[in-house]
Amino acid sequence: MAKKRQTKNKKNMNSYLRPNMMWLWTAVFIAIIGFSLFGEAAKEPVESDWSSVEQMIAEGKVERIEIVNRDEALVFLTPEAVKELKSEENSRYAYLPEQGYQLKFQIGSVDTFRSDFDKAVVLSPKAVKLTYNNHSQDWVDIVLGWLPWIFLVVFWIFIMRGFGRSGGGAAGGGIMNVGKARAQEFDQDDPNRKVTFKDVAGLEEAKVEIMEIVDFLKNAGKYRELGAKIPKGALLVGPPGTGKTLLAKAVAGEANVPFLSISGSDFVEMFVGVGASRVRDLFEQAKQKAPCIVFIDEIDAIGRARGRNAGFSGNDERENTLNQLLTEMDGFQTNAGVIVLAATNRADILDKALMRAGRFDRQIEVGLPEIHERKQIFDVHLRKLKLDPDLDREFLAKQTPGFSGADIANVCNEAALIAARHNKKFVGKEDFLAAVDRIIGGLEKKNKVISPSEKRTIAFHEAGHATVSWLLKNANPLIKVTIIPRGKALGAAWYLPEERQITTKEQWMDEIASTLAGRVSEQIFFGHLSTGALNDLERVTKQVYAMVAYYGMSEAVGTISYYDSTGQSDMAFTKPYSERTAQQIDDEVRRIIGEAYAMAEQTILANKERLTELAELLLEREVVFTEDVERIFGKREGTTPTVEPDTTATNA
Repeated sequence: MAKKRQTKNKKNMNSYLRPNMMWLWTAVFIAIIGFSLFGEAAKEPVESDWSSVEQMIAEGKVERIEIVNRDEALVFLTPEAVKELKSEENSRYAYLPEQGYQLKFQIGSVDTFRSDFDKAVVLSPKAVKLTYNNHSQDWVDIVLGWLPWIFLVVFWIFIMRGFGRSGGGAAGGGIMNVGKARAQEFDQDDPNRKVTFKDVAGLEEAKVEIMEIVDFLKNAGKYRELGAKIPKGALLVGPPGTGKTLLAKAVAGEANVPFLSISGSDFVEMFVGVGASRVRDLFEQAKQKAPCIVFIDEIDAIGRARGRNAGFSGNDERENTLNQLLTEMDGFQTNAGVIVLAATNRADILDKALMRAGRFDRQIEVGLPEIHERKQIFDVHLRKLKLDPDLDREFLAKQTPGFSGADIANVCNEAALIAARHNKKFVGKEDFLAAVDRIIGGLEKKNKVISPSEKRTIAFHEAGHATVSWLLKNANPLIKVTIIPRGKALGAAWYLPEERQITTKEQWMDEIASTLAGRVSEQIFFGHLSTGALNDLERVTKQVYAMVAYYGMSEAVGTISYYDSTGQSDMAFTKPYSERTAQQIDDEVRRIIGEAYAMAEQTILANKERLTELAELLLEREVVFTEDVERIFGKREGTTPTVEPDTTATNA
C-alpha cells in the first residue's frame, strides 16, 4: 500500500511539474532560434566579389586570402581596414566580424584566379599572402546548422503528445484516440473498490434488486438452470444525494467482475461523431471483459428524449449518441454477460426507447431515507467522529426529516467543524443542532445592521408564524423561533414536519394559514405591509396552485389534474386547459388564499395578548424554544414535540 501511495504521489508530482518543464523547453527553443538567427548573423562574413576585393588589395586593406576546396575564397582584412569599413555610414560592412575572415566569394577556376591575383598584388602597397586549404565541413557546424530544425520537430512532437494526454480520448491516448471511451476500470486491488453493501446504510429494497444482479454474475449457473435471464440494464432513479452512485460503487466492490464507470457527459464532445464512437468503444471494451458491469452516471446528459428541441437546434450530435447507445444495449445476447447500470434524478425526461424492456428492464427507486434509515446513515458517518458518549443517534434522525444521505454526511462534518471551532474534545448534541441550523438556514449574521423598528416588525412577524402553527392542530409542530438573521432570512420559524405519505386538504389549509400568519401579524399590529413576506407568499402561491390544478382540491375547477408526470410539457407553448379554465384556476387560488388568510387573522385576533408576550420574549432573547411557547399558549392539541430539531425555515 505504501508503495502504491509513493507511485501515486510520484505521478501527481510529475503532472504538477509538466507545465514548468514545458515552459523551460519553450524558453530553450526560443533561445536557440534567436541565437541561430541573430547571434550567428553578427559573425557571418559578408558576401563579396573579386572586383571589390581587387580594389581593397590595391588600397592595402587585405592581409591574406585563403582558397578553400578550390571554389571559395576567404578574405582576411587588416584590423585598420575592418575599423574603417565598420565606421562608414550606411555601409554593408557595419557588422564585419573582427576575428577570422571578413569577406568571402566564389571563384570559377583556381588558375584564372591566380592570374588575376598576381596582377592585383603588383598594385598593392603591402604584401598579400595566398594560401590553399582543402577540408570537409566540421561536424559541429553541421549540428549547429541543423539543431534549430531538429529541435523544432522534437518540440512539435512533445506538444502533440501533451495535447493527446489532455485532449479527448482514453487515458494515455492522443489526438487520434479522441473517439475512445474514457471509462474508468476498477480492478480487484483498487482502493476505491473497497466500498461494499455494508457501507451503504438504508436503501434495503434497492440493495435487494442490485444484489440479485451481483449474485447472477457470481452464480450464473443456478439462474440458467431454471431458464431465467438476468436483466440487461437497471436504472437507479432518485433525488440528488440519495446514494445512487454510492450504490454503484458498492456493486463494484461486491462483484468479482470488471467494473467500467463513465459519466454521461464524457460522451459529449465538440467533434461530430465522437459521442457515438465512444459508445461503441465502451461496449467493445465491455464485451472483451465479459462478464462485466458498465455504470453510466447522470445518463440524462445523453438520454434526453429525442425531438424535444426539434426546430430550435440543428445539432443532432446528442441524438446520434443516444441512437448508438440504444443500438448497443439492444444488441447484446443473453450470454454476453454485460450488464448496464445507470443513474439519474431526471427519469421523466429520458427517451421512452431507452426505458423499454430489453434495455433498462428495471427501474430501481432510490428515495429519501425514512427515520430508521437515517439512523443507519448516521451510524455510518459517525464512525470517524469523536462523539459525546451520551449522544442519542435516534434523536439525530428525528432532527433531519427530508434529509438525503449526502445532507446527513454534511451535517456530521459540519458538527465536527463547529466542535473544533469551539475547542471541544468531542462532538455533542449542541454541535449537531447548530450544524442543522447552519445547513438549512445559512450562517448567522448577528452583526447585520437592523433598526429597532425593523427588529420589532420581524419579531411580531415570526411570533405570528409561531402562534398560528401552535394553535392549528393540522399545522406542522413548532420547534424554535428566532429573529437572528441567517443567510438571506431576517428571522425564521423552525418546524418538525410529520413524516407522512399523503396530505389532506385540511392539513394543507392549516399549513398555508400558518405561513401567511407573519404577514397577517404585521398588518394587525402595525397597520402596514412589508417586503419581509416574499418567501411566504411564494410558497403559498405554489402550494395553492398545486391544490387546484394538480390535486383536484377545488369544487369549482373539479376533480381534474393538469399535472404531467412524463415531463413532456416542459417545452410546451400552450396550456393544457382553456382560458376560461385558467380564469377559474386563478379565481380559486385567490379564494383559497383568502380563506387561509382569514383563518390566520381570526386565530391571531383571538390570541393577540399572548402573541404580544411571545414577540416581546423574542426581542429579549432572540431565540424562543418549544417550552417557552407551551408556557404562553398552553399544551398543543395533539402530540407536542419534546426535542429541538430545525427543519424548515420561513423567511421573514
